[in-house]
Amino acid sequence: MSRIGAAVHVVTTDGPGGRIAATVSAVCPVTDTPPTILLCVHRDARLNAGIRKNRVLCLNTLPASAQHVSDAFAGRKGFSMDERFATASWLTLATGAPVMEGARVALDCEVTEILESGTHSVIFGHVVATSLGNAEGALIYLDRDYHKL
Repeated sequence: MSRIGAAVHVVTTDGPGGRIAATVSAVCPVTDTPPTILLCVHRDARLNAGIRKNRVLCLNTLPASAQHVSDAFAGRKGFSMDERFATASWLTLATGAPVMEGARVALDCEVTEILESGTHSVIFGHVVATSLGNAEGALIYLDRDYHKL
């Protein structure tokens, strides 16, 4: 799977299950009518539990300049969740899930379905609001390393 390049995202959620986020790359658009995405999250991840309880998420696609944000939310720095969130500025749109200021795009979603496959949950989100950042280059993860486009 490491040979399949992918954009790097920080997925956030907030609500009764807490404010939680993690770096993910297993994301895919599903349909534009209604606008729907899917993401895959390990069943044991705190993010998975938070999304299940909160039923909302925001997919924040990172620009090339945000590798430090990706590293923080991937747990590479040993930061607490509050320290991770301190690596960027945040706002909210419709669902209350944190939206990263400066993300290439942020898709604010309500969870519509969760399926299980192997070690991961496949989470479907209906996009209810968007935020478009500038067209700065993208951060890509390929061969277990970052690349900038």
